[in-house]
Amino acid sequence: MQRTAATSPSTNAAPEGDSAGESAEKHAAPWLSLDIIPAEWDILLASTCFKILLFPAYHSTDFEVHRNWLAITHSLPLSKWYYDTTSEWTLDYPPFFAYFEKLLSIPASLIDPHIVDLNNLNYDSWSVVAYQRTTVILTELVLGAVLLRFVRGAVDPPTQRILSASLFLHPGFLIVDHIHFQYNGFMFGIMLLSILMARNGHKLASGFFFAVLLNFKHIYMYLAPAYFVYLLRAYCMSPQGSILPTRFISLANTVILVFVFSLGPFVLMGQLPQLLSRLFPFTRGLNHAYWAPNVWALVTAGDRVLLQYVKRFGGEIAVNTSGVASTSRGLVGDTVFAVIPNIKPIHTFVATVAFQMVFLVKLWRTPTYKSFLTALTLCGYTSFMFGWHVHEKAILLVLVPLSLLAAENHPFFRTFVIASIAGIFSLFPLLFTPAEQAVEIIYTILWFIGTFVPLHRRIYEFPRSMPGVILNTLEMVYIAGFTFLQIFIIFFPILARTFLSGASSSNSANNTYTPVADGGGAVAVDVKDMDDAAAKWEFVPLMATSIYCAVGLVWAYLRLAYLYVVTM
Repeated sequence: MQRTAATSPSTNAAPEGDSAGESAEKHAAPWLSLDIIPAEWDILLASTCFKILLFPAYHSTDFEVHRNWLAITHSLPLSKWYYDTTSEWTLDYPPFFAYFEKLLSIPASLIDPHIVDLNNLNYDSWSVVAYQRTTVILTELVLGAVLLRFVRGAVDPPTQRILSASLFLHPGFLIVDHIHFQYNGFMFGIMLLSILMARNGHKLASGFFFAVLLNFKHIYMYLAPAYFVYLLRAYCMSPQGSILPTRFISLANTVILVFVFSLGPFVLMGQLPQLLSRLFPFTRGLNHAYWAPNVWALVTAGDRVLLQYVKRFGGEIAVNTSGVASTSRGLVGDTVFAVIPNIKPIHTFVATVAFQMVFLVKLWRTPTYKSFLTALTLCGYTSFMFGWHVHEKAILLVLVPLSLLAAENHPFFRTFVIASIAGIFSLFPLLFTPAEQAVEIIYTILWFIGTFVPLHRRIYEFPRSMPGVILNTLEMVYIAGFTFLQIFIIFFPILARTFLSGASSSNSANNTYTPVADGGGAVAVDVKDMDDAAAKWEFVPLMATSIYCAVGLVWAYLRLAYLYVVTM
């Protein structure tokens, strides 16, 4: 597929006039015709071999979650899927993912019937480990195929090849999917397919694949406002602003048809309320156990600082006693602030909608592919920044589409670098065993070198003003700070053990301290009558990671918002 010389210099964007993209696509080979070159085969084979070597690696409770879903969908009739409580890991994804698990359960039952035994809880024999990890590798090929199509249709294929390779080899997917265990690569493949269809001018197909994606995992609904505005403005309306009835009806029928296939059986059985209660549990607190590095992490940290100030200097500031220990130790539950007024779900909703509206107004006025991709990224970014009970893994919702914007120009590239480093580092606490920590650190460094260095050579521009030089220097200092943060995280458990041992000797010879690694590499301590002054330090590595990464991610969010609203 060739683009004309009049197109945007972007390596991944179609011409500003989407009709040109449609014309070019008509002469292209079918999207499944990939024509894979040897270098791409090498990446696929090398990455697959490496992922197979990770089969024995640590896996989280998500591994048992998905094994249990295999058992639920295989052993029970459809009518009981969203009611079963045999395991605490109940089915809480939309129906398309449940159907997906049903398909995976068929070969699983042939390989080892114990895998799909509903009462065989926490089954982790080699057969289930090998099978489930293999399904992640195979389904991730959807992502690889779509990324190849991005290369085939790019204005600058060499640069897009770097971006596509960086996404297929992304440390986030390695950490979250191939070690921790999930199927994000597969689902982000569907998301990128939807974006690819938008780039190539196939907006109806873009809406179809996004509707399919929503019925695989509902977290992608954070991106729905950008899709709604773009498809309504660019597909269902003429340039003059009048509705095109045929296109509007076609898009509406396409989306409705997808939801009918997904939700229809459960609607007919009268189970829609039960299904929705599984998908949207609103009983969780503002922060996850490990604070996702967003605005609320900084607010929570600010509350901790204010609490210490009040303790030391007193004053007339009221302190909520139930919030003194609520947010300081990485515990699952409601987040209650000690000094700052508590944040409610409605506050996060209003903040998210308010900031998204800024970008959606811009998208409405400029409904081009590049504008859509940037607004889409910012909608996901806004939900990560201001959402309720955000998980750290949700940063992939930002980093994946942002990668497609990395080669637009140097400011976008710098935003991409800062967000990627902070976002990937924020995923490190998911792995806390020494071997896996070494793997994620070494792999991420190699990925940084393989991605940032070649892109830097193609895109770098020296700052042209003194404020630009100062800003560039501050950003480089921030990036360098991750080295010292990692050193601190590695050595903190040793310092904590020394501190706790000292506290034990000074308090009571009868107290026993048993250090164990927790999810953030910190030291959890099992003691009798533990001294609070010693115990309060156990959450420090996680807190330091969250706050430091939040600073970079908030800054990258503000940068990207400025670039979109002011400069595009």
